[in-house]
This record gives sequence, structure tokens and C-alpha cells, in this order.
Amino acid sequence: MIRIATRLLGAGAILALAACASSPLHYYTLVAPADSSGPVPDEASPSPPFELLPVGVPAQVDQPQLVVRQGAQGMAPLDSERWIAPLGDEVRSALSADLARQLHSQDVTGMVGSDRPGGDKPLLRIKLDLRRFDSQPGGYALIEGAWSVRLLHGTRTGTLGCTSRISEAVGSGYDALVQGHQRAIGRLAAQIAATARALGNGQTPVCPAD
Repeated sequence: MIRIATRLLGAGAILALAACASSPLHYYTLVAPADSSGPVPDEASPSPPFELLPVGVPAQVDQPQLVVRQGAQGMAPLDSERWIAPLGDEVRSALSADLARQLHSQDVTGMVGSDRPGGDKPLLRIKLDLRRFDSQPGGYALIEGAWSVRLLHGTRTGTLGCTSRISEAVGSGYDALVQGHQRAIGRLAAQIAATARALGNGQTPVCPAD
């Protein structure tokens, strides 16, 4: 009986390993390829460098797995579909890349010493807190959040806080879903960049219209 039980346990382990092997993990990033972004405003001069603070994301989706909508109330983490980095880091990396391109500028977060702007050199400080990050395969990719841009330049400062809600229609499949979120973040970056350019140029910025 012991031998039979041992064989059964061994067979169960082999089946479990086979099941794991049949469901490979797929990893995704929100950082869009450099050649897939939309048009960039043709500015005569670059905007001041910016500092993008850590991005807050809703606890419901702050998981290694992609979390998708199921009906009106349900949400499900997808064990085989995962982010390559924590979701907050993914959003921040994607937004930083899009802002650098939109502003013809540089994200100086983490720089120290003489390489970091400050004092009489202008610096834009950007903050984003996502309130929603909804994923509906074959339906939509939606982000909603509050953000602010602050100009630091000696004694001259300026700040504007806004909210944005952006939804992108997506096709079937998880690749299409992630691409929808990439487009949504790109649109958000364009809205934030418009505010940042106005502040950097000494103009009075306004929040984007919904």
C-alpha cells in the first residue's frame, strides 16, 4: 500500500509539473516602442527638465498579474499574464518616456549634485495618482487619475492640479489590451505636457477639457 501511495503521489507531482509547463508565463510592459508613439508638438525650444514622482495605483490592480474586469462586479487576476515590473513602476516608466518625448526634455528624478537642476534653474515637478486602471479584454483600457505640475524656479513658482479620464477601445487578446493602456498613457502624457509647457513659458495653464 505504501508503494502504491508513493507511486500515486509521484504521478500527481508529474501531472502538476506538466500542467505548469503547459501554461507558460507571458510578461507585458506599458512602455511603448519608441517608434509607435503619436505626433509630438514641434516646439522651438525644449521645456525645463522634469521630476516625475512615484505613481500611485489602485490597490485592486496593484498585483504582478494583469487584473481584468468580469461583468459588472467581478475582477480576476490572470496568473499566466503578468507585468514585467510592479504596476506603479510600469506606469511611471511609460509616462516618463512619453513626457520626455513630448517636452523635448529629460526626467532628472534621482539625479544629484551638479547634474540636477535647482535654485535659479527651472524644474518641473510632476505627480500622478491613478484612481482607476480598468482592463476589459475586447472592450476598453481605461485610466483615471489626479495629477499636478509644479514649476520650481527660484522665487517664481506655479502649480496646477487636474484630473483626467481616458478610455481606449481595444480588440481581443491581452496584447491589444496592453497596447490600449499604452495609448491611454500617451494621451495622458500629452495633457500633462501641455500644462508643463505653459508653466515653463510663464503662461497661465488650464486643465484639459474632458
